[in-house]
Amino acid sequence: MAGQEQEGAACPACCFGGVIGGRGKDMFSIKVSSPFPARGTAPGGRTRWVSRQVGDRVIHVLLLSFAFTCIVFLVGIVIVLLMEGLPVLQKLGIAPFILGRDWYPTYEPPSFGALPLVLGSLWVTLGAIIVAVPLGIGAAIYTSQIAGERTREMIKPIVELLAGIPSVVYGFFGMAVVSPLVQRIFDLPTGLTALTGAITLAIMSLPTVVSISEDAITAVPNSYKEASYALGATKWETISRVVVPAASSGIFTAVILGISRAIGETMTVLMVAGNSAIIPRSFLQPVRTMTATIAAEMGEAPVGSDHYHALFAIGILLFLMTLIFNILADFLTRRYKERMGKV
Repeated sequence: MAGQEQEGAACPACCFGGVIGGRGKDMFSIKVSSPFPARGTAPGGRTRWVSRQVGDRVIHVLLLSFAFTCIVFLVGIVIVLLMEGLPVLQKLGIAPFILGRDWYPTYEPPSFGALPLVLGSLWVTLGAIIVAVPLGIGAAIYTSQIAGERTREMIKPIVELLAGIPSVVYGFFGMAVVSPLVQRIFDLPTGLTALTGAITLAIMSLPTVVSISEDAITAVPNSYKEASYALGATKWETISRVVVPAASSGIFTAVILGISRAIGETMTVLMVAGNSAIIPRSFLQPVRTMTATIAAEMGEAPVGSDHYHALFAIGILLFLMTLIFNILADFLTRRYKERMGKV
């Protein structure tokens, strides 16, 4: 019969390789071939699999070595600082070195008191933060919450451009513009003072404070603002009482990183702060910072002398201060992320 003659014939309409009659379970079976050959199935399949595994392993080791390179550099810096700075600390003592009030390394006998340098760095950094924090946070609030799209696109490149300007250019700006202005306003014999250095460093720190603060404010969920508006709050009340407090950890991180940026600056303060190693009494006096001292005197200090080792000891103090600020910033950043992750 015709029906029997067709039994077992392949179905021309079946596109899946199914067969009619006696093979019903295979009628709609689909064979899918993997682009990754199984081990030992195809000729050369295991060889290709082993090659991929070896390649992945090599890339893993290479990237791991890149990551550990940063640790090696950090450990190397610490070792060099300790090797070159500890001799003068062992000779003078830690407390006399840090609390000493006179820095006269070329006198006979020399005096290595780092207190004027430490206070000079803190004085200039404090002034820079007093100026940079309100301006930076205000600019971040405006660009993230108030400004229109076109205004935001104009402001952000300018802030990023400030971050790319070399330190020596800021130094020239401080000498040519800020210093004469300070001298004229306060009727001083010289405009190269701690205030001049603080204002110039504040301008340098603005990009750090603005960028990180803006990221923290932008990351606040819209649900916070919508809930505030639903309760009848105005836009300013929402920003000041909801958005800014919610982004406080990120803003604190921006401030601390701005402090680290200011306290580690060398060329600008060397050019505009006056370079007078005295204990400052006001912002209108010349000061000398730790970084400026290292930059100005390292070329003149004989290698292996007490003066040479004292400059490395100043580097240890500067490293510890910056490390403390960075650890604090990392702690606040983690706290901010954990807080936002619970929302």
